[in-house]
Amino acid sequence: MSQEQVASQHNDINRRDMSLDCGTPVAILLSLYNGAPYLLQQLNSLLQQTHLNWTIYWRDDGSADTSTTVMRQFARQAGKERCVEVTPRNGEHLGVTSSYTLLLTQTPPNATIAFCDQDDVWFPDKLERGLYALSTVPEQIPALYCTRQTLTNKNLRPTGLSPQLPNTTSFLPAMTQNIATGCALMLSPAACTLLRKAMPPPSFLLHDWWAYLMVTGAGGRVLTDNRPSLLYRQHGENAVGARSLFLHRALAALKRGPTAFMNIFRANTLYLLHRQNLLTQDNINSLHLLRKTQKSGWQGLLARVSTLHRLKSLRRHETLEQLVFRVWFLLG
Repeated sequence: MSQEQVASQHNDINRRDMSLDCGTPVAILLSLYNGAPYLLQQLNSLLQQTHLNWTIYWRDDGSADTSTTVMRQFARQAGKERCVEVTPRNGEHLGVTSSYTLLLTQTPPNATIAFCDQDDVWFPDKLERGLYALSTVPEQIPALYCTRQTLTNKNLRPTGLSPQLPNTTSFLPAMTQNIATGCALMLSPAACTLLRKAMPPPSFLLHDWWAYLMVTGAGGRVLTDNRPSLLYRQHGENAVGARSLFLHRALAALKRGPTAFMNIFRANTLYLLHRQNLLTQDNINSLHLLRKTQKSGWQGLLARVSTLHRLKSLRRHETLEQLVFRVWFLLG
């Protein structure tokens, strides 16, 4: 980091350190893994947030580069009010979901959560917009807010937008696909409490789909915003990439085939049935129906046909994607 960059950061921090108690507290969860080339740009974008009351909870997930050096230098400038290093198992490679879950366990119970990728750049109003949306939901109801992203190449040149989000969604659509991208996702305190009760997360899912399933399963609210809130950098080494064109997404899905998806679908069903105490009765009933579809032979096929007829909302949001889902589901 150059002296000019350090000085610029220091000035930004000084302008904000008198306003740490303004507004709803937000815990920004940041897991590092070999992200040094892009990390400073992301950190600088956090300093530009119009909502001022935020704290980064971060850990290193076994980086072999200078990610921790960059982060600790930033933290020294920002101060302990801005950056909290989560040290349990720090430096051990846990993987994306386990690392973010560990961070979630270390955050204050009254904080709104924002997941943060190390290589993106946030728009200045990202936190402000999310907090405004979440404030429309009664505080006892779990709520999840997510936006679209502006996709870019590694140099932050825009290449398109992530897929459009539906205006409304619910538990059964969440069983068929994930629409909540982690880097664009914020969770209300009630949603964070719910996730802590549901731990551990499933080993086969990323943290964002897990959050989406649990919030909808518990009868919570999902708030979608089709205005992008960040630059989502695609550089070939992303933990999870994004495809803006439906054709590209469809070809990738067809390449994976039905087996991988249905294995996850069945595993999600079992995972959620083991957490019935956190779910609504209607959603529990739906899960029991889905469990019966996992039989083999004609009995299983008839059960799947019947379930598609009875559970009208067990569908994906796009027509062609729904067609692919129906075929895969019927094949079992």
